[in-house]
Amino acid sequence: MGSLAYMTGEDIAARLAEPFGSFPQVLADWAAVQPGKPALRDETDELTWGELDDRIERIAVRLQADGLGQGQSVAILGTSTIPYALVFLAAVRAGGVAAPLTTSASADQLAGMAADSGAAHIFIDRAKLTELGPDCFAGLTKIVLDEELDDWMAPAGARAAPFTPGEKDPFNIIYSSGTTGIPKGIVHSHLMRWRQFATTASSLLANGGEIVSLASTPLYSNTTMVAFLPPLLAGGTVRVMGKFDCGKWLAHAQADRTGMTMLVPVQYQRLMDFAEFDAFDLSAMRLKYCTSAPFSAELKREVLARMPGALIEIYSMTEGGVVCLLPAHEFPDKLHTVGRPAPGSELKVLDDNDIEVAPGTPGNLVGRSMTMMSGYKNQPDKTREGYWTDPATGETWQRMGDIGRIDAEGFVELVGRAKDMIISGGFNIYPSDLEAVLEADARVAEAAVIGMPSRAWGETPVGFVRLAPESTEADLPAIMADTNAKLGKTQRLSSLHAIDDMPRSHIGKLLKTDLRKLAEAFDPVA
Repeated sequence: MGSLAYMTGEDIAARLAEPFGSFPQVLADWAAVQPGKPALRDETDELTWGELDDRIERIAVRLQADGLGQGQSVAILGTSTIPYALVFLAAVRAGGVAAPLTTSASADQLAGMAADSGAAHIFIDRAKLTELGPDCFAGLTKIVLDEELDDWMAPAGARAAPFTPGEKDPFNIIYSSGTTGIPKGIVHSHLMRWRQFATTASSLLANGGEIVSLASTPLYSNTTMVAFLPPLLAGGTVRVMGKFDCGKWLAHAQADRTGMTMLVPVQYQRLMDFAEFDAFDLSAMRLKYCTSAPFSAELKREVLARMPGALIEIYSMTEGGVVCLLPAHEFPDKLHTVGRPAPGSELKVLDDNDIEVAPGTPGNLVGRSMTMMSGYKNQPDKTREGYWTDPATGETWQRMGDIGRIDAEGFVELVGRAKDMIISGGFNIYPSDLEAVLEADARVAEAAVIGMPSRAWGETPVGFVRLAPESTEADLPAIMADTNAKLGKTQRLSSLHAIDDMPRSHIGKLLKTDLRKLAEAFDPVA
């Protein structure tokens, strides 16, 4: 893309403070300023900033030569590696749209996502191509990431045609983690991504020191972008990991002197449970993020006690809406919340008739901010369904899909997912209330509650627990009796089951759809 030879780090920092800018140009600028500094690492390789820039350009040249149109998607499917990261960045540099696909999706879902994205190319791991078969993604040009990328890209030194993004130009499509049907493609614009991450990059630079990030969630996940894009915009070094492993994560964090990371709650829990955790030197860690799933107050408290650096929980949606931030290290008495709306974000709590409720009353959350999606790809009706329009102002708000309440100091406490709320005998039951009672029992390591059909009540609560090491299934009747004794009459569990592990997605989201299938396999609920 080209950068002026006299560009300095201070010049780039000033560019990041502007209301809008070009991601590809900023990366090219850093490559000119610090060509020999490490930029990307994975399990087997490392690229300097000069090498990163060269490869991004060479992939972008070939994409343009193959006819990639401005705003056209480039599909990517595989494990997080340097080649994967390169294609993501090169798609944007070429004027296209990065469209990472969810590796856990079924073959039909993957085909549907690729078709929905409008991609003409798919970059795919050999293992995934072997799994899906040679006839998958018919009509798309397939490039095997871990075997063919180097030979496929243009020769060294090639430079792609200029691309200056507009604010509304699409940057990426992130496909939702829906468990049935074809996931929805959530489109983010260049302006949205700039607003999200240029500010974060500026704050990283302002704090001084080396910026070294460890991204251990998949690159198809919006969660990962926090540990991937801002540190690159700040000229730092990013390590991407494939499958999460506690020992490898700790070894990388120690060896790299990692200063920032993004982990989902289940990863924090696994690290806290890892027998050798305290043997590793994590003293360089300055900033830890968490998002994507409920993060219990107890786990936050343990992470604060055992891991150095700030801990910030982010509550939002891939679609946008409100962004809430909880600097957990600053508010130890608010660990049961997800924090307060960030500057530029707004939140309302509505009842089922879309009327705003009194402070402290639980209701449906709607939010708005400067970081809203452009919409669902090819699904304008679904896009509209996700919005709420304020009748007084005409402003558009995103339905967050969660039930929550706001306390007197503006902190937001989540009660549960709207779709997971149980209506039993006409009463609303919030699964999180029951889960909290179950998890307070020393015999329970983890709990989840779902609603199942009931002839008598419409729905009834059914519990699942992962038992503590010293407990057995013989304890279940006593656990259920003790739990029900602490609950209101309308909240009581109708049954309780022990399972070895809670079903979760690749980024740690609890899959309650899977729990409902398990419940159906047990005795029918009356």
